[in-house]
Amino acid sequence: MPTLRFALNHMAAPSLPIEDFFGLATSLGIDAVEIRNDLTGNAIIDGTSPETVAEAAQRHGTTIVSINALQRFNEWNATRADEARELIEYAKACGAQALVLVPKNDGTGQADGERQENLRQSLVALKPMLEAAGIVGLVEPLGFEICSLRSKAEAAAAIDALAARSTFKLVHDTFHHHLAGEEQLFPDLTGLVHISGVDDPTVSVADMRDPHRVLVAANDRLDNAGQIRALMEAGYTGPFSFEPFAAEVHDLKDPAKALRASMDYLSTQV
Repeated sequence: MPTLRFALNHMAAPSLPIEDFFGLATSLGIDAVEIRNDLTGNAIIDGTSPETVAEAAQRHGTTIVSINALQRFNEWNATRADEARELIEYAKACGAQALVLVPKNDGTGQADGERQENLRQSLVALKPMLEAAGIVGLVEPLGFEICSLRSKAEAAAAIDALAARSTFKLVHDTFHHHLAGEEQLFPDLTGLVHISGVDDPTVSVADMRDPHRVLVAANDRLDNAGQIRALMEAGYTGPFSFEPFAAEVHDLKDPAKALRASMDYLSTQV
């Protein structure tokens, strides 16, 4: 079986400036990072140029595997097209390989027929934009019950209907996979895996939200280790990117120590 490869999403240490974030990754022996466009006071949202980000990544020997994310991507309109164009341009200029595509998550667009057509329309519009820039679109279904795209199978069917596997891949998020209750894996179509754990014994699966998402440890309720093992055994060879949203992780004085502990734990389980 291939070696377990880790990546680091900026959400693992969102208060760190981009340079320090890349430094954190390399200090852990991680050479793949994800940058975000939703961190106030940080790149990208603070106006940091893509060239500056590219230079920092090069200094630290890191590869930017994605920008996370184009939100509400399956609600295609002029605003979304502008946002997509801007993010794709930024991704190309900073050397990012992919752009994560996140669906509407507000209870709208869920009707059968409507959600498939919305997804198709957005993929059709995004395909030439991504291809022109040489950027991969990473479709990330969310497991929340109010989400307009919960199923990886539905996303895979839409991608295949467009014969677009060279342009679009799936994000397998261990948190959202568990919430969606979808057992099927798509290792050959998976371009990135997000990992985070839930250790709160009191919260029901239906009530799990981003603030519950911590670093993966032995008391993880999502079976990250099992999901990772299954994906690797099925042929996935890409990175597993830490994406914790819990304040208790973001407030850590020594994120490197906690991340190392999680890496060590997962490495013993796979």
